[in-house]
Amino acid sequence: MNKTLALISAPIRVGLAGALALAVPATTAFAVTPSQSAPSQAAQPAAMDRAVAALRGISTLRADFVQTDRSGQRLTGVLTLKRPGKIRFQYQDDAKMLIVGDGSALTLIDYEVNQVQRWPIKKSPLGALLDPSRDVSRYGRLVPTGNADVTSIEVRDPKRPEFGTITMIFVKDAGAPGGLELVSWVALDSQNKRTTVRLSNHRYGIDVPNSTFSFKDPRRTGRR
Repeated sequence: MNKTLALISAPIRVGLAGALALAVPATTAFAVTPSQSAPSQAAQPAAMDRAVAALRGISTLRADFVQTDRSGQRLTGVLTLKRPGKIRFQYQDDAKMLIVGDGSALTLIDYEVNQVQRWPIKKSPLGALLDPSRDVSRYGRLVPTGNADVTSIEVRDPKRPEFGTITMIFVKDAGAPGGLELVSWVALDSQNKRTTVRLSNHRYGIDVPNSTFSFKDPRRTGRR
C-alpha cells in the first residue's frame, strides 16, 4: 500500500484501502476446514483443471458484489468481467471510486480526491482471476472444505509474496460455465490485509461493450 493511501484515515478511505488490496474476509459462507486431511495428489490436478475450465469458460459475467474489509466495513456494487482480462468494479455511489482492469493493468480512480493509481494486474491477487490458466495452474493449491459441492483454490506465488494471495470459492452449479460458480474470494495482500468479496445474481454471456472498461479521468476532461 502506498504512502498516499496509508495517510488517509476517513471511513471511506478505509474502504478504498480494502478495494486496493482486493482481499476478502476469512469468514465466508463456505468456510474452509483446515483440520480436514489434504486432498490426494491425484485429486489436486483434476480439481484445479475444473476450476481453470470454469474461469476460462466465462466469456462475460456481471454480478452484484459485497466487499467486506477486516474491520467489518462493507461496500457494495456491480462486478463486470470480460475475457480476456477485463474487469470493472462499479462501487456504490457514495463510495466515489472505481476499479477498472484493461487486460494489462488495474486502475483505481478515486473521485473524492481526484486521484488515479495504476499497477500491473500480475502484482494483484486478481491476476489469478483474470489469467486463470497462468496463475491458477502454476500457483494454485486445493484447500479442503469438507463439502463435496464446494471447491476452494488458494493461489500465491511463493517466490513473489508481495503479489499477495487469493483464495477462490466455487460451488457446483450446472448453470455456470464448467459446472462451477465462483461465489466468493478471499484476498490477502503483502501486509496481511484481508477483504471479502461475495458475488450474487450472476449473469453470464451478456453483451458487454469494451467501453465498459473506460473511465472518466478526474484529473482532466475526457475519458480514458
